[in-house]
Amino acid sequence: MQYFVVMIDYGRRGREAIVDPEITRREVISRVASGEYKNISFIHEIADSAVDDITAEILAEAALPDISATEVDLQASRFDHARDLRKHETV
Repeated sequence: MQYFVVMIDYGRRGREAIVDPEITRREVISRVASGEYKNISFIHEIADSAVDDITAEILAEAALPDISATEVDLQASRFDHARDLRKHETV
């Protein structure tokens, strides 16, 4: 039997271990990449009676490509900044 344990750290609210024997490695990678799993403390793979820490491997496989600042929609950032400034104006 093989399954994965994903430990999520919620800071002051504690930690949660997500253990689902039906989830595959591919699904764990998918959930990390999509942002469903955040603030991961560790990911362990349990196979038979052996435990392996595969945190670095999963995070590397799930890594999203780096997007440089020139590729980001800078106009949206300017609109957000202008909206924030309007919120703090006195009427």
